[in-house]
Amino acid sequence: MKIKALSRPTASQQAPGSATVRQSRNLDPAQHPFERAREYTRALNAVKMERMFAAPFLGQMGDGHVDGVYSMAKDPGSLERFASGSGDGVVKVWDLPTRNEVFQTQAHEGIVKGMCWTQDRKLLSCASDKTIKLWDPYHSTSEAPPAASWLGSSAFTSVSQHYTQPAFAAASSQISIYDLSRSSSSPSQTLHWPTSVDTITSLAFNPSETSVLGSTALDRSVILYDLRTSSPVHKMVLKLASNKICFNMMEPMNFAVANEDHNVYLFDMRKTDRALNVLKDHVAAVMDVEFSPTGEELVTASYDRTVRLWSRSKGASLDIYFGKRQQRVFSAMFTPDNSYVLSGSDDGNVRLWRAKASDRSGIKSARQRSKLEYDQALIKRYSHMPEIRRIKRQRHVPKSIKKAGEIKREELAAIKRREENVRKHTSKKDLKPRQSEREKMILAREQ
Repeated sequence: MKIKALSRPTASQQAPGSATVRQSRNLDPAQHPFERAREYTRALNAVKMERMFAAPFLGQMGDGHVDGVYSMAKDPGSLERFASGSGDGVVKVWDLPTRNEVFQTQAHEGIVKGMCWTQDRKLLSCASDKTIKLWDPYHSTSEAPPAASWLGSSAFTSVSQHYTQPAFAAASSQISIYDLSRSSSSPSQTLHWPTSVDTITSLAFNPSETSVLGSTALDRSVILYDLRTSSPVHKMVLKLASNKICFNMMEPMNFAVANEDHNVYLFDMRKTDRALNVLKDHVAAVMDVEFSPTGEELVTASYDRTVRLWSRSKGASLDIYFGKRQQRVFSAMFTPDNSYVLSGSDDGNVRLWRAKASDRSGIKSARQRSKLEYDQALIKRYSHMPEIRRIKRQRHVPKSIKKAGEIKREELAAIKRREENVRKHTSKKDLKPRQSEREKMILAREQ
């Protein structure tokens, strides 16, 4: 009898460039009785190493500003350039790889309140001196005059570029729409709520429905406008005023507002009777908020001298960044590649942080990348375990912030006890239904 046998060369069982023969692995759980125990130990070691190597602060940009940094804007057409404006009216454009300034000008006589980049990569800045100016940092020197300027009747507080048209919106006591393609210095449209005369603190265009514009004002309102009808669409009044509004680039129907009550509220503009989520960890007013380019995370700047990173689906912060010399933080944003975070504070410095504190930006070998991915998968798999959850969430914060957080928790617990005591001693016919935490902050809604 003749028998034929299959044969394969030894090289087919080896990895490229290696003389070691690959061994087949039996994935039968019965053959690996200690698999979960080993994986748990590896996950515990991985999360410990992650916290040990957490070093988020990278450095500051150049020599910073002489006065506090109150506004920043990143160039949507570049991964390297962003601009910052300070309280003494100076506007600077920075180069991220070298951390040096590439453009500087005495743009205004007052505080630079808002900045944005146009579609042709020019820079718009507005200030409390009632002017808006257009700069060309790529093709002009620091001594060059502005390419264009607009004068308003009151101090400007924010500016936002339209996503598809050569137009921008500026906020003061009303919203003015200016057309960049026209030489006229008067606005082509003006928007305001009929019964509201308070100063508008921030505004932002919707990235998908580009004719929709959102704004916040000192009268605690959050208002949505429609440029097609030149009229406001919806108004929502919160318990305290909001300092910033920002739309999610990946899900443009969702927006976030940074509020004076230490919280950030996420809303769906199609259904504003309740918040999608409430982000509460700060112990002072939130001055700025921005979504990451992926739309999954947010960064906030607060008056409590910290920068916090959040997941849009969780109420507690993922990480907290602070420095010994860092003062009140007025602006924060992600870089366009989602790898870094920039913050501008009252001490005049623009700081650069890692978006993930333990990440390193150097070139990694395939083996190192595989190990990091394996560690992250293990941490995710065992993140429900108490010890891993505790280590992953543990953060050391300054004593003042820790103490303020304890006081805040005591005050909130006292308010809750008082409300429960009132409910306990109120008759059923007079008892009001309980309000969700995501509905409590909304006082009124108008169409």
